[in-house]
This record gives sequence, C-alpha cells and structure tokens, in this order.
Amino acid sequence: MDNRHIVIFDGVCNVCNSAVNFIIKRDPDAIFVFTPMQSNLAHELIAKHQIDNPGIDTFLLIKNDQCLVFSSAALEIAKDLTGYWYLFTVFKIVPNTIRDFFYKLFARNRYKLFGRQDSCIVPSEEMKSRFIGI
Repeated sequence: MDNRHIVIFDGVCNVCNSAVNFIIKRDPDAIFVFTPMQSNLAHELIAKHQIDNPGIDTFLLIKNDQCLVFSSAALEIAKDLTGYWYLFTVFKIVPNTIRDFFYKLFARNRYKLFGRQDSCIVPSEEMKSRFIGI
C-alpha cells in the first residue's frame, strides 16, 4: 500500500482510539493510516509479518515493509509526528526489554484504567480516508 505507514490498534480500547486521534492531529501529511486489530486486514498483515500471537494489547506499526511492536512502534510513530514528539526517541537508549516491560504493564491494565467500547471505532466521513480494512 503506497508509502504510508499502517498502524494496527485495538479498535475497542479507549486509550488506543485516543492515540489514533492524537496521531491524526499531528500527522498533517497523512503518512499514517489505521486498521483495527479486529479487522481481516490486520490479521493478514500480522500473518504476513509473522508476528506470533500479538494479542489484543499490542500496538503495531508497519513501516517500510517492517513490522514494529510495543514501545518500538510507539517511538517510531512519535518520530514522524509534527512538534517535538521526536524527542521521545531518546528512550531508544533504554533496552527494549525494559521499555516493553512498562509498555505491556500499561497495556494489560488499560481497560481497567480507561475503559473500552462495545464495538470498534467508526470513523467520521472526514476521517474515513485514514482508515483501511474496515
């Protein structure tokens, strides 16, 4: 799919939906497109990139035909946003195992902390072009 980057997110998670909105607001060139983890496209991409059992609490980024997961995906996304979000890439000096431990801890508790929806996000007409596979 052209040169845009695909973000796979949990479509029923309030935090994930907020993250998608956050990215969209800071991505004026629309380099990121989104598909919920629950979509067939997400399942196809996960299989293509051989991601073993990603679980629903995984945020994935497919960029330049590589699939990044957990904190690596989040930091790579931050690098491409407008504003000073690229400064978060300094956390790449922290080993993946440590970053991902805290990422997974938060991810496992996000429903308890922030709730969830009964169904996947439905983008507005204005935002439909940013979502694929739904």
